[in-house]
Amino acid sequence: MAQQQRNEPDGPLSKGEVFEVLRNQRRRYVLQFLKQDGRPVELGDLAQQIAAWEYETTLDGVTPEQRKRVYTTLQQTHLPKMDTAGILEFDSDRGVIEPTDRTRDISVYLEIVPGSEFAWRELYLSLGAISCALVAALWLRIYPMTLLSDLTWAAIIAVTFTVTAIVHIYHERNMRVGQGEQPPELSYGADD
Repeated sequence: MAQQQRNEPDGPLSKGEVFEVLRNQRRRYVLQFLKQDGRPVELGDLAQQIAAWEYETTLDGVTPEQRKRVYTTLQQTHLPKMDTAGILEFDSDRGVIEPTDRTRDISVYLEIVPGSEFAWRELYLSLGAISCALVAALWLRIYPMTLLSDLTWAAIIAVTFTVTAIVHIYHERNMRVGQGEQPPELSYGADD
């Protein structure tokens, strides 16, 4: 019944709306859990897993007090806010949370970038500058660049960019919410 009365938001969320909802770690954990399962989940199961992540313990290691604390704030604050934004559907009467199209759509905003993250843009800028310098040296026929053919140098540049991009894509996919067993921000720890 609660879902029938719910106003479906029109259009995509603005960046401001997305960041307002997702600035809270617990709400990001909700999305991690929903994206892992991809199906409706019960509030109790969600609270148990989030408590395990927050208290850095196993599901069985979560105390009733820890679970209740998480359960209460999810039910009263976080899930209604996410439901209002259309990021998920929360049926408070049944205690069931379901992903929506917007759950998938906001993935672009959920990449975790730890403080010690490798600066990919700087790597690509450096590779571009080195490639330009190599091309200029080849055009000017500067020794020792002439020891290899122009085609060989072109192949080296192309392979370097391709391998770098493959490594970057692999790393980026591991940093998305819903991809692993735990949220990416827990994979890096509090120090990062």
